[in-house]
Amino acid sequence: MTDAVSTKTNVDIRATYLTAEELKLAASLLYQAYHDDPVFLEIFNGDKDDYEQRLRASIREELGVFWQAKQPMVGLYLGEAMVGVACLNSPDDGVGSERFWHWRLKMLLSAGYFSTKQMMEKEKTVMSAVPLDKFHMLSFIAIHPLHQQHGFGHYLMAAVNTVLQEHSQSQGVAVYATNEKYRKFFEDVDYQHVKEVQVGKVSGTLMVHYREQPATD
Repeated sequence: MTDAVSTKTNVDIRATYLTAEELKLAASLLYQAYHDDPVFLEIFNGDKDDYEQRLRASIREELGVFWQAKQPMVGLYLGEAMVGVACLNSPDDGVGSERFWHWRLKMLLSAGYFSTKQMMEKEKTVMSAVPLDKFHMLSFIAIHPLHQQHGFGHYLMAAVNTVLQEHSQSQGVAVYATNEKYRKFFEDVDYQHVKEVQVGKVSGTLMVHYREQPATD
């Protein structure tokens, strides 16, 4: 794995793989991005007082598993400030529905049995609907609230495409979008609708960016 997944531009925007020291900041960005996500509101019971605590704990444990499984996590920087983050499951081994036992234990303690089970069922349901044999799953993506609507999402997705190109066996990148705004964004960056997928009471759109096939004569 290389240190950088995109080159600097004349406005000093760069995307690099996250280091262990950057995981806390990445978790903060993801928490802001997914606080009102309908799937997480259902899984972690958004109407309860401890929702935010359990959501923070879940994201923290998720990033810990990504790090230990050596899954690609990309940070987008404007100068020295992190303005975006994307976390992917690679098609090799890593982070599928079969989680590490220590992760399950931590999730059970912090999020509760029911929420942990729902998280794993959500993941299994979405990934089983992807019409590819080997693929990356874009599990988390966030742009800092103060830097949205300024094109940073497109820079971040360009870095995601670089991750895909670095993995010759991956056939594409899949994502589960539960918000119309996000569906339109992914359409703009060449993600195609596959099907509607129901997770609990929430319906979302499974979308895939397919690897470009080499031209044939």
